[in-house]
Amino acid sequence: MTRPLPRAAAALTLALALTATSALAGHAAVEEVKPIAPVTAEDGRYIVLFAEDALATYDGGVPGIEATKPAKGNKLDAHTKNAQKYIEHLEKKQQQVADEIGVTPDTTYQVTANGFAAELTAEQVATLRADKTVLGVFPDEIRTVDAVPSTEFLGLGSADGSGGVWEATGGVETAGEGIVVGVVDTGIAPENPSFAGEKLKKQKQTPAGEPYTTGTEIVFPKADGGEFRSTIVTGEEWDKHDYSTKIIGAQWFGEGFEAVTDDDYLSPRDGDGHGSHTASTAAGNFGVDATVSGVDFGAITGVAPAAKIAAYKACWNGPDPSTTDDDGCALSDLTAAIDTAVRDGVDVINYSIGGGSATTVLSPEDISFYNAAAAGVFVAVSAGNSGPGAATADHASPWYTTVAASTIPTWEGTVELGDGFTAPGVTVSVPDGQTVTGDVVYAGDIPAAGAAASDAALCLLGSVDDAAAAGKIVICDRGSNARVEKSQEVAESGGIGAILTNVAPGESLDNDFHSVPTVHVAAEYRAAIVAYSRDAAAPVATLHSDNITDVVTPTPQVAGFSSRGPMNAETNDVIKPDVSAPGVAILAATTNGSKEAPTWGILSGTSMASPHVAGLGALYLGEHPTMAPADIKSALMTTAYDTVNGDGSPNTDPFAQGAGHVDPTKMFEPSLVYSSGPIDWAGYLQGLGLANFGLPEEDLVAPSDLNLASIGIGSLSAPETITRTITATEAGTYTATAEVPGIDVTVEPSTVTLADGESATFTVTFAKADAPAEQWTTGFLTWTGGTNDVRSPIAVYPVTATAPAEVTGTGTEGSLEVGITSGVTGDLALHTAGLAKAERLIDGDETTGAAEDGHSYALVTVPEGADLARFVQDSSDDAASDLDLFVYRVVSDTDWRYYEMWQSATGSADEEVVRTAPTAGTYLVEAHVYAYEDPFTWTLDAAVASPGEGLEAAPNPLPVVNGQDATFNVRWSGLEPGATYSGSVRYGDSSIRTLVTVTAE
Repeated sequence: MTRPLPRAAAALTLALALTATSALAGHAAVEEVKPIAPVTAEDGRYIVLFAEDALATYDGGVPGIEATKPAKGNKLDAHTKNAQKYIEHLEKKQQQVADEIGVTPDTTYQVTANGFAAELTAEQVATLRADKTVLGVFPDEIRTVDAVPSTEFLGLGSADGSGGVWEATGGVETAGEGIVVGVVDTGIAPENPSFAGEKLKKQKQTPAGEPYTTGTEIVFPKADGGEFRSTIVTGEEWDKHDYSTKIIGAQWFGEGFEAVTDDDYLSPRDGDGHGSHTASTAAGNFGVDATVSGVDFGAITGVAPAAKIAAYKACWNGPDPSTTDDDGCALSDLTAAIDTAVRDGVDVINYSIGGGSATTVLSPEDISFYNAAAAGVFVAVSAGNSGPGAATADHASPWYTTVAASTIPTWEGTVELGDGFTAPGVTVSVPDGQTVTGDVVYAGDIPAAGAAASDAALCLLGSVDDAAAAGKIVICDRGSNARVEKSQEVAESGGIGAILTNVAPGESLDNDFHSVPTVHVAAEYRAAIVAYSRDAAAPVATLHSDNITDVVTPTPQVAGFSSRGPMNAETNDVIKPDVSAPGVAILAATTNGSKEAPTWGILSGTSMASPHVAGLGALYLGEHPTMAPADIKSALMTTAYDTVNGDGSPNTDPFAQGAGHVDPTKMFEPSLVYSSGPIDWAGYLQGLGLANFGLPEEDLVAPSDLNLASIGIGSLSAPETITRTITATEAGTYTATAEVPGIDVTVEPSTVTLADGESATFTVTFAKADAPAEQWTTGFLTWTGGTNDVRSPIAVYPVTATAPAEVTGTGTEGSLEVGITSGVTGDLALHTAGLAKAERLIDGDETTGAAEDGHSYALVTVPEGADLARFVQDSSDDAASDLDLFVYRVVSDTDWRYYEMWQSATGSADEEVVRTAPTAGTYLVEAHVYAYEDPFTWTLDAAVASPGEGLEAAPNPLPVVNGQDATFNVRWSGLEPGATYSGSVRYGDSSIRTLVTVTAE
């Protein structure tokens, strides 16, 4: 994708799931359906379907009435005289049957189904079932589909609140009591029963410990003895009456998001549904009946139902209602929301917002959350929905809890083929207890005239041939367009059902409300289903509303969309995500206007996982109001358990699941915690050179030594020792075991005896054994001896070598000795590139770029196979001047839209951007004179180095031994006096390089 210049501050976007907006499909005409009702029927309302074709699939046979099935490329026209004749024919036959059994239909179907609905006695049901012209008689019941709510799956309690963590901590009435959960999101829908509360009273009328209003503010005495105090605001469809004893805070922030329009409410009211969904998941009321598109899903409850909610709307629907591409959240608004939330006094913040893979631990929001955590606020953030690829996760900073999404038992269905093959999947659009049967066809095999087969396979709107799809069950591939849009295309083409197939392993299965009955199946079943539709003489499929297979879907699995680590932020020594939590097919509140009925929806995403952890933080603080955020995070991590793979085997990948799936049944008894706080985080940031807190050298903290409940070593060649400190939450003697495949691990001391509240420091030494280089290896460190085992994930990345980032030399000829520590044994190949002479792009002063507000531009061509591209900006006045450097890979010399951008924009006068193994193409280099003192000169140079340009390394290959030091020399000659040259040395098959800079004096 290309992006236009000039640069603009991009709005962060929500980590949203695809929202299901289509209503439940009506009953469709089916063929060869087996009766599913009980043998003994009861009086009630039933749907009667006949075997004769409905209008959409009628292909002739009735005297005087031509076929109504649309021809290829045509849409069904139900208003032609011929169509009306067939409809009248069906109506007449339906009425004849109704008259024979003495019933009066109240609804009839002729176009996509042939039948009627009526009140029937048990005797009439039996009579109709015996009629050979009747396809089936189905009870017209909207049932609660069988699935496990996420709160029940987590062990918080059953539908009545009993038997779990809620009951053990005093009941749902007190779960999270005295705690305020701040939700930074799209706002909130106050009419939803999940947020029902009492009218706020003045202080003198309010019982102790209850929120009250002063007229301009809401005040709430909290469990920790502090006070929440938030300003009452008004706005579009929002006034003081929308606050209550449940919603005790609501603000909105839109100054930075200039696209706020009539498509959203200029108030805290939720115009999207995402914010209400996350808020009700974290702290929605207990036992709220949820109905979606007429389907009763039973009672739902937030994780911390007694907690209060404060909504901070900083995310908005954009000006174009037909797309979500312009929806988003300005970073300035987000920062303001976080700032206000902490100012108000929230105890927990949920932040289900992302913005691309994290490349820093110190963005503005990270800074805000640093201070929030320092203020004692527990923060849960979503890992992002860009999985399953590596290094795709958001939110790399260690002071908050980054949450991956996992599956829970959900509403399952089945695809049954005519040859007996069955594939389990998920569905909420096949009516409960019913089936839909029909001919089956792969959409990719029936493209509409002028449409590509690849578009038809995805069931893009207008891509499927109507005649070929009418009356059939259509197979659609996942990808490109919204899932519900695929079933919309099937419905508009006259199809009676859909099979939605994943195309890549690990993709999530999602319960959406489709336009026709639809079952969503995993990628492993796609080939068989598509092949059957092509090869069978008369391919037929049946969609079941439940799982009729012997396959039990293992849970929890990390969702395919859930973003993965490792993090490419500063170093990769901090493991992210931290934990996983339910994030697939989560039922919760959505949006409504002030005069509209409340709504609920089923959404998937790490946006849905994060509020589960925010709610758990609220539960924890309800029991332990002064617990530090890092201690809560540690308790969640060390008591977590492994997720599973699709075959049910354990998934131990910390970059997918973090420490594992949260287990509320154990989190209150962590036995040991890994504590950290602002001084540790400051030492970490200063050690990385990202901030200067004025700490002495001894207080600086290496990333691997940060006292987290996980251990990451992003570069291991020689043995490395890290340090951790544990604090007991219960007295005992604890023994450590650690195992990482291919790595020798030693814990000292391996046994400690601690009193409650006592701490101990230990070290862990890692030495490479037979683990392959340039590949992560993972394992666990576990302390046993307490109520619960204390488990920490470990990730180690053995490298080919630990080498200097840069070496410098002088002279038109000469050599340098380079020392490395090898991570392998044998002959190590040394790959050289350069030396390449730095070419002057700009020779400037304070007037350069004056017409462009101090900006100057130059173009550089990077050829195929280049190993290094280096752009250097240098000033004559390092003290008073400030230069900024930006490098873009652009479309062409004349088209400056860009694919990638890098920058060096510190407060320094000298800036540098280095790209190793750069993509070939045109690079636009932008220099900005930000500040200077006259007189002032500066230069901008570029060097592009390719292999085989004169730099030599000897000996080559270099004999090395794992874990030992080795040296070699780089040599050069024939350089031009006065010029500067750049090159590099790369080690073996790794991407590790040493930059070589030579000034030819």
